Amino acid sequence: MKIKLSVPEFLQVCKAIRLRPERIFKMIRSEIREAVGHYLNEMMKGELTEYLGRQPYERKNSDGNHRNGGYHRSITLKGIGTVGLDVPRDRKGLFKSLVIPRSKQIEEELRKDICLMFLTGISTRTLSMISSQLIGRRISHSQVSLVSKELIDAVEQWRERDLSAEKIKYLFVDGVCFKMRVAKSVENVPVLVVIGVNEFGQRMVLGLQAGDKESATCWREFFKDLKRRGLDGRNVQLGVMDGLPGLERIFTEEFPKAKIQRCQVHVAKNVLAKVPMKLKQEVADDVRTIFYASSRKKAMEYFEVFQEKWRNAVPSAVKCLERSIENCLTFFHFPKEDWICLRTSNIIERLNKEFKRRTKPMEIVAGERACYTLLAFICLKMELHWSNFPMGKRASNLPVLQNLELANFTQSS
Repeated sequence: MKIKLSVPEFLQVCKAIRLRPERIFKMIRSEIREAVGHYLNEMMKGELTEYLGRQPYERKNSDGNHRNGGYHRSITLKGIGTVGLDVPRDRKGLFKSLVIPRSKQIEEELRKDICLMFLTGISTRTLSMISSQLIGRRISHSQVSLVSKELIDAVEQWRERDLSAEKIKYLFVDGVCFKMRVAKSVENVPVLVVIGVNEFGQRMVLGLQAGDKESATCWREFFKDLKRRGLDGRNVQLGVMDGLPGLERIFTEEFPKAKIQRCQVHVAKNVLAKVPMKLKQEVADDVRTIFYASSRKKAMEYFEVFQEKWRNAVPSAVKCLERSIENCLTFFHFPKEDWICLRTSNIIERLNKEFKRRTKPMEIVAGERACYTLLAFICLKMELHWSNFPMGKRASNLPVLQNLELANFTQSS
């Protein structure tokens, strides 16, 4: 398509550009859209010619079908914007263009971009508001939701993928709750999550499943599902968890060769919750001394000192630690370079934090499938990050807890 300008018209355009330089880009985009529209129109006319088997106004024996004008519609293309089209028709209404299918209003690449923006944290309503500026066409929030639903099949394939090729030695287990729309009400729905660590120290999310995290039956079914997908329970050596009711018993039944590691952070919080405020600092220091001992033998010696020191002052706190001390020190049976990661459930807590960060702007997740779609994207993003930091390959020195908040015993990571 050629653009012809007379000298006076060219001078007028130059003057306008000097006053408002940004107008030149607007003019360029307008001309590009017009040229693309013309190109697509000619392609569809060619399609109709081939379909009918004759050129316009050509007389030829036929089945009585003829050209019958056309109708106007538009399509939004990536990097171009909304393009106006004149779609030709035949008299019998049988012709369907393959260049621009009747149902397509947005180019496929642009649909993928919309899905990506939604997954990275932009809500459907925000996308709807900014779509006019981004792509030259306003897309309703319901259309954004429909576009994102196209990911469901891919997400389900990822959730159901075969695990038989993965030799998993450690499992990190936890659950996280979301406000989710169920039928016509909004409920707090837990999602069970398992992260596996393979023989090379690579972390990966093995499964996501909605279910009651307080229910032993739900956890049993979740573990059975992992094994159905190919997870070899004989390779699992350790499960790291925060002591949810019944979880440890179910885990040892489903993975009989594996040991249990209780998250030290959760245990420390439970212990400190039973200690008066004026004693929290001192008790926290003693608990940390036990957990960060150089060997299991040293840790048990420090624990005996802890019992003697605090048995009379805070007996409930001492009993709380007594119930969990064996499972808190299980990590000593494994390679020293893995200790820093096996002490706590920080790995899976970090993932849960990313889940919450993404779903916070939404307040309410649209449903179970929508939740899986968002979480699967976050899992894949985290796995990409983890691939650069294999477990046990970093410095083996233990972290030092500094600036300990008395009411919130946590480990820096």
